[in-house]
Amino acid sequence: QAQLVESGGGLVQPGGSLRLSCAVSGFTLDRYVIGWFRQAPGKEREGVSCIDISGGSPYYADSVKGRFTISRDNAKNTVYLQMNSLKPEDTAVYYCAARPADVAALFRLCMSRAADYWGQGTQVTVSP
Repeated sequence: QAQLVESGGGLVQPGGSLRLSCAVSGFTLDRYVIGWFRQAPGKEREGVSCIDISGGSPYYADSVKGRFTISRDNAKNTVYLQMNSLKPEDTAVYYCAARPADVAALFRLCMSRAADYWGQGTQVTVSP
C-alpha cells in the first residue's frame, strides 16, 4: 500500500528555517515525480515545488523561489523541502504528493495537482 508521511513542520519565527521530509513506502520512489503543496485556511491548495526523477530543473512557485529548495534521496525513499527566510504568508498545511514519471508529469503534478498519492500533511506556522 502506497504511503507518504510528512514530517518536520512546526512553529518558527519570521526569517527562520524548517526542513520538511516526505517519507514514501509501498512504491518505487525513483519512478515517481514528487511535489510539495500547501493549503492555507480559506485558500486553494497550491503547488510549491516539484522534482522529477532525475532531480534536475525542479519547479518552484514564484512566491518561494530563492527561499525553498527541493531535493530527493531515492536510496532513503525520502524527498525534502528546505525552507529558509520564512514569512508569515508561508503558514499553511504542507503536503507531499506523488505521480508516476509519465509525459509532462512535473507540469501535471505541480500545475494540476494530478497526483496518484497524497500525504496527510504537516502544519507550518510562521509567527513572531
